[in-house]
Amino acid sequence: MKNFAEFQILGRVGKIKEFDGKVNVTVCANYPTKKDGETRDNPHWNEVSIFAEAVRGYTTKYAKAGDLVYIRGRIKQNSFERNGEKVYTVDMVAEEFSILASKAEKADEASEQSEPAKKPARGKK
Repeated sequence: MKNFAEFQILGRVGKIKEFDGKVNVTVCANYPTKKDGETRDNPHWNEVSIFAEAVRGYTTKYAKAGDLVYIRGRIKQNSFERNGEKVYTVDMVAEEFSILASKAEKADEASEQSEPAKKPARGKK
């Protein structure tokens, strides 16, 4: 039997930071919440680490801030010493990274929704 701990995120890219042999991507996932009868977004920011060379290359070449992405990977607990104290972390290591829509598509969709619907022109009889 296979044991695993994994995550899935569907959200928008915030920042992409490149390091030697690693890329970190911050992703915002919005959760709708109701307050006073009004639905609002409740953003959750997550930082995902990418080590696989092919996934790093794809991410740095094609992903941009604002893009809608799907990320799947494994969860790893870690610890290290800082100033004499042990610090515990939970790392999200991406194994899959897919761009579902670009930021430009989001802007086009928002402008279409804000424009009033046009009535079709009537032809003469």
